[in-house]
Parts: sequence; C-alpha cells; structure tokens
Amino acid sequence: MHTGNLMRARLVVCLVAALSAGCMPRSAQPSVAPDAVITGAKPATQHQPAPGIVTDFADIVRRNGPAVVNISAARGRSVANLTPLWPPASNEHDPFVQFFRQFSPGRPSESILSSGTLGSGFIISSDGYILTGAHVVAGASQVNVKLTDHREFKGSVVGIDSPSDIALLKIDARGLPTVRIGTPSDAKVGQWVVSIGSPYGFENTATAGIISSKGRLLPDETYVPLIQTDLTLNAGDSGGPLFDLNGDVIGLEAPAHPAFQGLSFAIPIDVTMGIERQLQLHGRVEHGRLGLSVQEVTAPLARSFGMAKPVGALISSVDENGPSAKSGLRVGDVILQLNGVTITDSTQLPMVVADLRPGSVVRVEFWRDHGTHEASVMLGALQGYSLVSDVPAQATVGQIGLTVRSLTSEELSKAGVNSGVRVERSAGPAALAGIQPGDIISRVASTPVSSPAQLRDELSKAGSNVALLVERNGHPVFVAIDLG
Repeated sequence: MHTGNLMRARLVVCLVAALSAGCMPRSAQPSVAPDAVITGAKPATQHQPAPGIVTDFADIVRRNGPAVVNISAARGRSVANLTPLWPPASNEHDPFVQFFRQFSPGRPSESILSSGTLGSGFIISSDGYILTGAHVVAGASQVNVKLTDHREFKGSVVGIDSPSDIALLKIDARGLPTVRIGTPSDAKVGQWVVSIGSPYGFENTATAGIISSKGRLLPDETYVPLIQTDLTLNAGDSGGPLFDLNGDVIGLEAPAHPAFQGLSFAIPIDVTMGIERQLQLHGRVEHGRLGLSVQEVTAPLARSFGMAKPVGALISSVDENGPSAKSGLRVGDVILQLNGVTITDSTQLPMVVADLRPGSVVRVEFWRDHGTHEASVMLGALQGYSLVSDVPAQATVGQIGLTVRSLTSEELSKAGVNSGVRVERSAGPAALAGIQPGDIISRVASTPVSSPAQLRDELSKAGSNVALLVERNGHPVFVAIDLG
C-alpha cells in the first residue's frame, strides 16, 4: 500500500511540473552563445541614435571662456565744486553746524559725472591684443577690461574703424589665453554656433543657436555682409566671439538691432582680422567710396533692362558730387565688374570697394541701354557708415494702373530730387508692386520724368517690361513691372 501511495505521489509531482512548464512564458529568442552563428536566421534590427543633435557645448565654453573678456567704457565730463546749501556757512566749531553735518553729504571736490557702455571682447594674442565692437569703446574716456580670473586692466584703444564697427584694444599683460581663428566661409546655414559674452555685465555667459543666413547686408549700418543667427543676445554681448562647433571664432557679435527683434548678427572673422591688421599697423583704416547706392537685380528688373540674367548691382541713386557722378555713372546702370572682379550680386560690391584705398582708380564695367560700357572712377574716402546701401526690390506682375501729378518746387526740395511725379492713386499691378500714394516716381529705367505726360510717353515705349525708380521717405528703389 505504501508502494502504491508513493507511486501516486510521484505521478502528481510529475503532472504538476509538466503543467507548470507549459504555463511558463517562453522567451522570443533562444539563448545563443556570442560566438554562435545561426544559419538562415534574420538579424535583429539595430536602432541607431538620431545624428546631428548637439546638446553639449561645455567643452567649447571651457576651452574658450578664459579668452573672453568683459569691457566697460566710461564717458564723462568734469563738473565744478558744489557748495552745499545746508547747513549755512558758519564757524566750523559751531555745535549747530556739527549737528546738521551728520545728515548732509560731504562737500565734494571736483568729480566726474559719467555714463558708459558694457560690452564683450576676445583675446587674439597672448601679449594683450583684444578685438571688440567699435560702438563699445568709441568716445570713451576710460576703458576697463576684466578677465575671467578677476584680474582687471586699463585698456588702451589701438584703433577704431566705425564703418565696419571693429575696434582693437591692448592691455599690459603677457601669457594670456587666446581664441583660435576659424573660417566663416566653411560655416553652413543651419549649423550650430555658440556665443560667449557679458549680457548686462554677467560675464562669461554662453548662448547657443544656429546660423540662419549668411551674407546679410543691413542698410545704413555697415558695408559688411553679416552672419545672421537666432541667438538671444542682449546689451553687453556685442563685441564678443561667435564660435563654430570646432571651437573656432567665425564672427564678432554686432550690437542687437532694434528693428530686428529675435535676430542677431555677427561680422565674419576674416573681415575682422583684415581690419585688425590695418589697425595694428596704422591705427586706422581707409576705405574707398564710389558715392552711390545699389540694389539687387531681380529677374523682372533684368528683363526690363534687356539683360540675359539677373546679375550685378543696380544703381538706384548717385551722389551728384561724388566720384561715380564725375565719371558718368548714373541711376539705372548695372555694375557688372570692378577691376575685373565679377559682381554677381549687390552685396558683393560694397566689400570690393571698401577693400580699396581712396584715390585708387578703378575700372568699372556696367550695363546701359542693352549693352556693356566701361568707365574709370577715382575712389573717394568713406567718412561714415554709408558706403552703399542695399535696398530690396519688389517683384511685380500685371498692368500699370497709376494716377500721378506734377511736383511743386517745395515738394521737389523736400524730397531731394530734381524731377519726378507724385503718385495720387495706385491700383492693380502698381499696388501689387508696392507703389503707394505719396511715392515719387523720378525715372523710367534711366530716363528722368518730370510730368505725367512724360511718364505716359516713356511707359508707352517701354515694351513688356518697365523699371520705375520710386522715392519714398528719401530712399530710392527700382520697381519692375511686367506689362506683358
């Protein structure tokens, strides 16, 4: 009987074990030794991390932060001694005077009432040369430079170049950390960049973003085509370095522009270093000047001038006493070459001219009346920011549709033009082109117009494409209209 019970117990145990094994979850893949090869088996899919996402800029900041400096520039004037109104002048030992003196400020000696600016800069040589923005130190009576190790130095201004907004400083120090100069032309739109600066005086602050555009020219600001980024920069950041992901400087931060909130701009470092060399050698930089304004040649404008393709820089205004006017260049000409250098677009011309010295004679090839011509121009000297301005043209389609009237002598004088007609009504294609009531049309292509009748005559001879020079708020711009 004991033997039968033992057999039944063993049977129950085996049955329970079998049922338990059948209910246990099975692994999807059999366990295989690392060196085993399974013939005919499908390899498991490998999920790679998404490339191109950068989240750590710490190494760039660690390596370059010590070479970025905080700059404070004081501007002040002396004032005469001030005599306190209270307490009244009396015997120095009078108890009444001594009592009230504790509540009155001490009598000041000659003092300085000062204001100033904050900015950033970066060390380019171990013996103390520093680059920053010209606006940071221009007109300063004293410049202080603070390093990340808390040492402070009095900075001397080696030179300032206002047109490019670049300044070179020098401090009396040796063995300083320096940045590494990069190549802006290698940078691409969409790439990450890092800036280190001193917003509101908070030194060594890092900000990251991407390059939004290259070769951006800001009218009436600088002749240099700028690097545009989406970095968030504030007062005190300007003059600081813009780094690529290799930790190389590719730009010098320009001041925040009030008209372009959310956008930041940097001067390409190759332009900056060219200016730096001249400042270090001569203390100043001389830029050539043509004495004209240019704009982009769009496809409609190119067709209206009989050009095969939209290239060059279209002259939209000429200084009547400037070098170009003396050489016969006029509004409506398209500059194609300067000293043999092909001008592919309007942003290229200011850079080519600015690199030449005043007094240089340049050979200009230009397009006029459906053909190429040449002129020799002796460059003048650039005295401010305005080398040439780049005014974006507007694309247009359709028929003309304008109502205009002649200008009074007062209106001509106020607008600063010698001839033109005032737009009273703009409809249809003219309105689509951006022409507004109050605008002044001064030319059809290169021909000046002074009356509504003359405008009608010139438009009737223009063919299927016409370019109008429109003046608004003192800014001339060509507008192309397709009459086809």
